[in-house]
Amino acid sequence: MNVAVQLLFLVLGFVMLVKGADWFVEGASKVAEKFGIPQLVIGLTIVAIGTSLPEAAVSTSAALKGSAEITIGNVVGSNIMNILLILGVTSVISPLAVQKSTIRYELPMVIGATALLAALGLTDGTVGRGDGLILLAGMVFYLLYLLRMAKKGQAVSEEREQAQDGKRDSMLKLILLILIGGVMIVWGSDITVDAATKLAKIFGMSERLIGLTIVAFGTSLPELVTSATAAIKGKADIAVGNIVGSNLFNILFVVGIAGVITPVVYQPEFRFDTSVCIATAVLLWLCVIRKQKLQRHGGAILLLGYAGYFFYLIR
Repeated sequence: MNVAVQLLFLVLGFVMLVKGADWFVEGASKVAEKFGIPQLVIGLTIVAIGTSLPEAAVSTSAALKGSAEITIGNVVGSNIMNILLILGVTSVISPLAVQKSTIRYELPMVIGATALLAALGLTDGTVGRGDGLILLAGMVFYLLYLLRMAKKGQAVSEEREQAQDGKRDSMLKLILLILIGGVMIVWGSDITVDAATKLAKIFGMSERLIGLTIVAFGTSLPELVTSATAAIKGKADIAVGNIVGSNLFNILFVVGIAGVITPVVYQPEFRFDTSVCIATAVLLWLCVIRKQKLQRHGGAILLLGYAGYFFYLIR
């Protein structure tokens, strides 16, 4: 009976996550367009941060409760899932064009940030307050980079906005979409993760495995839905930018905040998981560097990579 109740809560949480992400992204993207911000920057900032709210809420809560394996496992597991599963599924639906800046700067940033997390964690077995501040400093650097990027693309965006003057939603409606969507993301994530964790414990799974699989999947649902939807609508900048931005946000901001609030234990087992996380970013970079596009066969390679990693975890 308890299993059936938790399954019901799991489904309810997933529905709230999906709908909340849809409303949040719709409202945030349109508000950003009104201010002349290019689609790529929208994907790297607003969409990425919005869809990463579940990771931030779950990881901070887990850190405060002393569940370090869920804190790190959630972030690392989400980042692996974002690239291998979500971009894999999205590019199989529709091949994704990738911006030069993503290949030259943002993907290397993801690789560097993941390596930094591993180095900080392995030095003394914890991600402490000093480590958290270093990660947050990296987040500030990333935001400054995005600000420069936004200024570069402003003129083109303004021309596109002038051509779309006829169809505008009211600002009040867009703000309501953002607020309601944001609340649903966080609330839905809380319900999903709580139910998933209880189910996992019923079946005797470890906290690390819970964080890397069920919790990671629950908190990555917004990325999956928004990226797949963006691909179907032909907005590849948002699809790829969302994932790259989310991965950077997860490591630099989510783990940074958790570490500043309370030192987070970095288990030796995470050495393998962070190595996989770096390898997935390198694999994505290799798939897109030649043609600046993630083709369907590249997406299939990513999906096979996730299948292999998942079977390794549950073996």
